[in-house]
Parts: sequence; structure tokens; C-alpha cells
Amino acid sequence: MFTRFAAASLILAAGCARQAPTGSPRPMSPPTSSPSATQVTDTAAVLAGIARQAGDTTMHVVLGARVIPRAVDSLRLDTAEITRRAAEVFGDSGAIVARPNDSASSAPSWDIEVHSYETVARVEHYVRLFSGPAKEHIQARLQKGTRYEPMIRAKMRQGHLPEDMYYLALIESGFDPNAYPRAAAVGMWQFMTSTARDMGMRVDWWIDERRDPVRSTAAAVRFIRGLKEQFGSLYLAAAAYNGGPGRVTRGLTRYADDLEGTTGEDLFFALAEKNYLRNETREYVPQLIAAALIAKEPQRYGMRFNTEPPFAYDSVRVGPGTPLAAVAKAAGTPVREIQELNPHILRGATPPRDSLMVRLPLAEAEGFAESLAALPKDERVGLHAVESKKGESVASIARRSRLTAKQLAQYNPSLKRLKSGKLAPGQRVVVPAPALVAAAVGVPDPPIERYGSSSRSATTDVVRSGETLGSIAKQHHTSVAALMKLNALRRPLIFPGQTLVLSMDKQAPKHPVKKTASRKAG
Repeated sequence: MFTRFAAASLILAAGCARQAPTGSPRPMSPPTSSPSATQVTDTAAVLAGIARQAGDTTMHVVLGARVIPRAVDSLRLDTAEITRRAAEVFGDSGAIVARPNDSASSAPSWDIEVHSYETVARVEHYVRLFSGPAKEHIQARLQKGTRYEPMIRAKMRQGHLPEDMYYLALIESGFDPNAYPRAAAVGMWQFMTSTARDMGMRVDWWIDERRDPVRSTAAAVRFIRGLKEQFGSLYLAAAAYNGGPGRVTRGLTRYADDLEGTTGEDLFFALAEKNYLRNETREYVPQLIAAALIAKEPQRYGMRFNTEPPFAYDSVRVGPGTPLAAVAKAAGTPVREIQELNPHILRGATPPRDSLMVRLPLAEAEGFAESLAALPKDERVGLHAVESKKGESVASIARRSRLTAKQLAQYNPSLKRLKSGKLAPGQRVVVPAPALVAAAVGVPDPPIERYGSSSRSATTDVVRSGETLGSIAKQHHTSVAALMKLNALRRPLIFPGQTLVLSMDKQAPKHPVKKTASRKAG
């Protein structure tokens, strides 16, 4: 189902080390109930007061016991706007409410079971590895994760999963939205293309939502929740996330007699002893537990790392083919900031046929549309088409456009199939502006990462708990075989939260918009 990093390769083969940090995080408390309207209003007033006292455009957002600076223009934000932005970024307005019981000296707590297994040999092994030879790499990745931690924990909480499943992203990718280790698994949560599309994410030549921290986290939560409902165990769900639910199901069936009487999280460790799961999958849960143990008590293991500003943004809609360089100029911010907020935009511009919601730094949305419209047309349009003349090649058009042949091919997938590089007279070639190419993401070679584009739009539905392919086929007047073919399923196995294609519209435009039924996962 997925292909993963082994933790050792993730950690020990990582890039350059970061500068030694000086701060230390504080453990998060278990989830609390949603705040009342009065609590949110009072908190907003406190935050506004802090911003005024600061005398600049810095507002401090309270998360647990930590006070995190956030760049916003506090003079423009009223209570409703603060609440709306918190809901957009963190999943609910409760994320900005201070929890009075938190303190720097409070003992850490976990909402996944760690203490029962901290003396298991493989858990102890990874605790020694993470706090020993791999210490600097783990510190750097834990620090990087603090940028996404509020968002991930909020989405885990929304999905009725333990917040400490946050540490799964450390094992998956080191919290890297652009991670691409091997076999075409991509992003912070390491989705394969087919699974990502099953979960409702867009993956094509222009957009890869596996790289979007928000969209991919929401999909990972739905998938893990479905696996937990299927297996009745969080750690078996984690193993299935890594190795596929089919293998876990077959293992439980094969060793049913040996596992009789074993329940809960013990089931994973009992199955792991049978030498049936792949080695990477057997090691996966011990790595998760070790990461959670260390991250909640870093000083105990001689580790220290800073807390980075949270992943926070405003959103605006821009038209087809808008260069990120133009977005950055209109927002008055560097291109790299726009890239970091929008890592799912692959080619340095919005798709040529689709308008798109694009993220901006907080407080930069006001006046953005007017600023963008005021830019010269050649800055707002990043793509233009030319027709090849007799004797021209990919290389000659690229040179004339101040590009390399490889860069030109990034915007013309069909050119990849030209062995000679020669073009037929009158062949249409899309030429990107140099500024657009400079903002593109270094994606894998398309023959390896088979990005696709459908000429038909899909009508989809989200699987609810208790549903089967048979019941869904009957409800929508189709057959199990037809659903399996549409969704490229080898077996009639589905799980809650999975997105199923129900039908395809042959008359739809080339770049489809997903039509999701009103029912949601239960």
C-alpha cells in the first residue's frame, strides 16, 4: 500500500546538520473540550492586548504552555477574524486558548500507550539510537516538526485519534512535505499516487497534494482512523499504514489460534513476534513509541531544540496559469515564502486551466487582488505557446527561450517521449517564463512518478463505517466489478474514510473538479 523510510535511513542518511538549538519544547496536554464563545473572546482580547504592548505587528498565539510569535497586523484583526484564522489553520478555535493546567514543570503525559512497552527490546534499541548516534538528526527533525505540530495535533483531535500520532510523521518523513525517499511515495505522510487519489487528493502534472501539509495530514488522519476501526488497535493500524492492511489481515488470520486471548495494542507485538510482517513494518511501531518517549522528555535524553513559528496563512483565489513570482510580488513577500506555504504547486504557477486557492503569509491578503491586477501582463502570465518551425528541436526552442531542454520538457510532458528531440512543423510547445521555472519544485522524473491527468471528471463518495463494496454498489445502481475497475482495486476491500469513484463523466473538461457526495465518513 505504501513504501516507507526505515528510521535508520531517515535519520542517518539525512542532510546537513542544523545549528545547535537552545530552547526546549514542553509536552502537550491531553485533548480538552472545545472552548466556549466567552473563552475565545477573552483570549482574543488578551492576544490583542499583547500585540499592542509589543508596539509592532507581532501577535502571540498561546498553544498549551507555550507562547509562539505569529506575524500578523493585530490592528486589523477583530475577535471574529482571529477565531476564523485559528479555525482555518489549526482546525478549531480551541487551538488559541491557553490551558491553565499546563506548566513548564508538569509531568509529561501521552495519549498513546508507551509505558507498557518502553522496556520492549526494540523500543529500547530505538531510544538508544535516537538519543545517541542519531541525536542531532532527531533534534533537527523534532524542531522542524514544531512548525506543523499545532495543525497536525488539531487534525488528529478532529479525527478522534490520539494527538501523539503526530510522531508518526517523524518516522515517515522527518516532517518534510517534499520527502521522496523511494518508490514514488511522497510527502510528509508518504502516500503513493494511487492511495492519495483514493483519499481524495489531487496528484497530477501541476498539483501534488501529497506535498500539502494540511491536505495530506487530513488524508492520513482519515486513513489511520479507518484502519483503527478495522483492526481495533492503534498499533495494528500503524502497522497497516506502513505495510498495507492486507498483510496485517492475513497475519491475524494465519496466527489466529496463537493470538487468541491477546487484545488491544498487545496484538501488534504478538504478531510482530511471528516473523511474518516485513522487517520495516515490525520496526515501525517501536520507532513511534521511542520517538514519543524522547520528544516529550528531551532533557532526560540530553536533547534540546527550539520551537519554530507555526504553519499559518491566509488564502486567496488566483486565476489559471498565475506565476508564484507574481503572487509573491503582489503580496510583498519573497517567492520562497510562497513556495513554502504552497509546496503542492509543482511548476511554479497555478494550473493553466484551473483557478486555485493559494496561501499567503498572514495579513497579506488585504489588497492582494488589486496589487495582482496592477502588475504588468507579462508578469501575471507565465506560460505562452509557440508552434515549431521546420527543422526545430526541443533544444533549439529551449535555447531561444533561455531555458534548458529539461526545463522545457517539464511543461510539455509529451516531449519526454521524443527520443530524437526533433519536432514536427507546427507542433505546439508551451514555453514558461524564466521566473516561473525558478519557482518550480524539483519533482521526480515523470517516468518514475507517473503523474496522470484525466480527461473525465469523477463522481466520488466517501466510505462510511460498516459499508461494503456490495452495499455501495447496490445503493448507486452499479456492480462490485464496476467499482473495482473504476478504483483499480485488486480485492473488494475498502475502509472507512476511503474515497471511491462511483462514475466518470466523459463530457467533462480536461481538468476535472471532484464532485463529492454529501455524506461524510462516520
